[in-house]
Amino acid sequence: MASRKLAKKLRVGVVFGGKSVEHEVSVVSGQNIIKALDKKKYKITPIYIKKDGRLPVALKELKNFDIVFPALHGFFGEDGTIQGLLKFLDIPFVGAGVLGSAIGMDKDISKRLLKEAGIPVAKFITIYLGEKTSFKSVSQKLGRVVFIKPANSGSSVGINKATNEKEFKKAVSEAFKYDSKIIVEEFINGREIECAVLGNGAPKVSVLGEIVSSGGFYSYKNKYLDKNGAELKISAEIPKSTAKEIQQVAIKTFKILNCEGMARMDFFLKKNGDFLVNEINTISGFTSTSMYPKLWEASGVPAPKLLDKLIELALERFKREQKLCYKRKTKKRNLK
Repeated sequence: MASRKLAKKLRVGVVFGGKSVEHEVSVVSGQNIIKALDKKKYKITPIYIKKDGRLPVALKELKNFDIVFPALHGFFGEDGTIQGLLKFLDIPFVGAGVLGSAIGMDKDISKRLLKEAGIPVAKFITIYLGEKTSFKSVSQKLGRVVFIKPANSGSSVGINKATNEKEFKKAVSEAFKYDSKIIVEEFINGREIECAVLGNGAPKVSVLGEIVSSGGFYSYKNKYLDKNGAELKISAEIPKSTAKEIQQVAIKTFKILNCEGMARMDFFLKKNGDFLVNEINTISGFTSTSMYPKLWEASGVPAPKLLDKLIELALERFKREQKLCYKRKTKKRNLK
């Protein structure tokens, strides 16, 4: 009996590291993705980008991959930069496209779009580098407790709370280290609820999870450095009707912000049952404490199957985009 020809393995390049302040988190995510990918299906190549931004491969070598899996967090990875490069090179990639990545990364722009669409978000103001403002003027609009954040960052990098002028100035100075635009948000007294979204045109949602932080808010330290910094509760203990509403808003938010592939939605749930969108993460972490893979695992989709689906979605989008017309047909001119 003739042996059956083995299917060719898909060549997958996993990109991690990068110039971002979230370099170390990205490295862990990349390593975990490589570990979880099915070695029988994929020929996996780690692509580690150093902190100075140097690629270990030439751009033309990226063409050797059937698909690229960006596990880059923050600037130059989650903001549409790597996505634009891969799209220009005509290489399929996992996750949101250029626009969805850029919008999701920018808290100012994403919140404005959600507010315009009727999705509830916290009150906030935007401050650009060089502009002067005071805690007094901010607190008159947002209240006596505010949070200061770089407009473009993740993993809670550069985020601080302020309750007076001294704390405010220090927090503003810290946030401007990471971005030339920052936002100041009102304090929301609520539970931190998270939802994972998976899909392209018809996305699905996971069960909900809750983060109970020991430090007042879910800081970078609580996320990655302190093992006892936060408790992750999956599934979140909230009424089914409320959970369903949050899941529906998660899908709506995903579509409004032009996301594809994957995203993690962060919500605040108030005591009275009202909730609002805090932010979106288009390249979710895959560390031991990351909620995105944990939520899907609790929803019956273990990490290997989750990664399979993300790759499938990326290839599906690539095939769809290949059918689009990018060039306008014109009649040849007779120059004689």
